[in-house]
Amino acid sequence: MTWKPAVAAVLAVVAAAAASGQINGGGEDDFHVYTEAPRLFLRPQRLRLLRRERERQSIRWQQFQLLMAGKARMPEPAFAGALYYQITGDESYGRRAIAWALDTRARDLRELALVADWCGKLLKPAEAQALDRKLEQGLASTGHAGSVAVVRSRVLAAIALADRNPQLSEAVLRQTVAAWWRGRIAPAMEAGGDPVPRDQMFALLELLHAIRDNLNIELREDAAGYFKHLPTCLMLSHYPAPYPAAENLYRIPANEVAGEPDLEKAALSRAAGLALVAYDTNALENQYLQGWLIQDRYLLRSAFGAAYEFLWANPYQPGLTYYHVPLFFHDAPSGRLFVRSSWDDDATWFGVFDGHRQLFADGKVRELGRTGEVRLGASIVIPAVSPMRFTLDGQEPETVYVVGLKPRAPYDIEVDDEEMCEQPADAAGTLELNITAASANTGVRIQAR
Repeated sequence: MTWKPAVAAVLAVVAAAAASGQINGGGEDDFHVYTEAPRLFLRPQRLRLLRRERERQSIRWQQFQLLMAGKARMPEPAFAGALYYQITGDESYGRRAIAWALDTRARDLRELALVADWCGKLLKPAEAQALDRKLEQGLASTGHAGSVAVVRSRVLAAIALADRNPQLSEAVLRQTVAAWWRGRIAPAMEAGGDPVPRDQMFALLELLHAIRDNLNIELREDAAGYFKHLPTCLMLSHYPAPYPAAENLYRIPANEVAGEPDLEKAALSRAAGLALVAYDTNALENQYLQGWLIQDRYLLRSAFGAAYEFLWANPYQPGLTYYHVPLFFHDAPSGRLFVRSSWDDDATWFGVFDGHRQLFADGKVRELGRTGEVRLGASIVIPAVSPMRFTLDGQEPETVYVVGLKPRAPYDIEVDDEEMCEQPADAAGTLELNITAASANTGVRIQAR
């Protein structure tokens, strides 16, 4: 194959990174893809499961089939058509996906990669070459310094090109794992950072699946603590009340934008949870997450969400009741805090994230002011004032969160009848206090050092 200059440029960038030490070429990882197509997400076990779902006429299959057979306008037509072809074997849907991918207006690298992988047997030689060129051009026009979604799409494209351009494929995959993941993202996770925006979480899960399925590399091992707590964080970072849309109920992820929620982001947030469960069905935290997810009233039925629901949900995977999950998640290094009063839909919720301090109560979201305290079950949230003094009234909370202090600053904490102690605020200016000896009228004083 004669490579275009743009493709050669991609390899030049990778070579330069290796020469500068950004990529560890001495590792034992093999970045050659040996798996058989379909390689992306539809590995044999999942493909068998989905085809059995069709045979059983499950509710998720019926919804997806209804939309496809009814020629509904799908927001991601190539993704939906190629998936439908893989499940049914109906080549007309695969041909439509190919026609979309070969259209000069088609630029979505992720969908192009899925068509190349899932519909490869239907591609004529000239079509395969044309699609390869589009994938190569997409790789040349993007870089591993982009968003998680961009890097995810590059990984999918590299895997789709593995047979016909193995050198480019291996170079991109090595760059992603060694330079992007192990050089930047995983160290930030291990240091307590939050390098993956919550609306990019599904893209991260797709990337994890693609790398493990085809390279047998477990990226979670590089940031084990982050991924252990991820299921709990996903559950608690949604507002409690379901949002009633025409097609189904949605759980809305906490966000900084006022007004009507973005239902596509809500659908992808659910898809991220489903993909996380599918990634490791044995993890205890994921079994709680499965119990939280697998309720039919939240089943995605829209033209955008139905394909994701069908692809990733496994209704036969047992889940544990999420009522045993703690009602709080606090990550001091990043400053993220999410607290609920209960797991009921009418619960009060509080969150600190992305520079916001939000309170959700009575079906409404508002920014928490600088006065007044909020009780959430066994926890209490108190905004910082000067001087910082408050009294516990005898309804002893398990945890007190003082929010709005100076990030990472040290504070002296004095509780009646106890010795003074020092504690730093977290990255967002929150102090978590576990006051076990409180009684009625117990005073607490906090002062900056």
